[in-house]
Amino acid sequence: MKVSRPLVVLDLETTGIWIEKDRIIEIALIKLNPDGTREQLTTRVNPVMAIPAKATEITGITQEDVKDAPAFGAIAGKVLQFIGDADIGGFNVERFDLPLLAREFMDAGLQFDFSQRTIYDAQKIYHLHNKRDLTAAYAFYCHEELKDAHSALADTQATLDILEEQIKRYGKDESVESLKVFDYEPNKEYFDSDRKFRWWNGDLYMTFGKYARKEPLKVIAKKDPSYLQWVLDKDFSDDVKLMIQQILNGQHPKQEGS
Repeated sequence: MKVSRPLVVLDLETTGIWIEKDRIIEIALIKLNPDGTREQLTTRVNPVMAIPAKATEITGITQEDVKDAPAFGAIAGKVLQFIGDADIGGFNVERFDLPLLAREFMDAGLQFDFSQRTIYDAQKIYHLHNKRDLTAAYAFYCHEELKDAHSALADTQATLDILEEQIKRYGKDESVESLKVFDYEPNKEYFDSDRKFRWWNGDLYMTFGKYARKEPLKVIAKKDPSYLQWVLDKDFSDDVKLMIQQILNGQHPKQEGS
């Protein structure tokens, strides 16, 4: 690959996907220089928090693996210097890695503005050239062009054909039940369907209002209970109101599956 400007391709492994709260547990950067040389920087990072079991399941990185690793604040200057004024590449970096990295730099007292750099996001390019709709899935699995797309019957038959091909590829037998091993569960990061309350590190946080993403509800209940009382008088679901009332009463709900 030829570059006319330095290009840093990067990837983060993190404790989760909440940009405002989660922490880096591993960072890898490869710099391509215009003269054809390459540089590399990779290190585990101590997040100074418990690594959730789900993160370990995905990344393979345990608490033991990072116990002697530096906190991000200790290496932030080195990472920022390595990046320099380079353009950035990665997979889904624009929506996740870069915002989270910028927040980690800010927590370390450094500024990282990637808005003026050219971002080469492989995921965006991939999705632009490889559509993710039913027609594309039909072509991928069935190796045929979907005719009469958006006709209800044609789309239904195409979906059935795709499921049959997926059973052949991924199932352990010929039954549709063999596809149950795949994760169809809804996002459990949030307490409610409106995504107003979010789990992080075993605690519930608001995603709106003056305490948004700042402090867990159990802390707000002690320092500003009237604010949570206000929630009870507003148009929230019964489940949310029950949860708020329980927290005000000193009872703390647990995240499903934790």
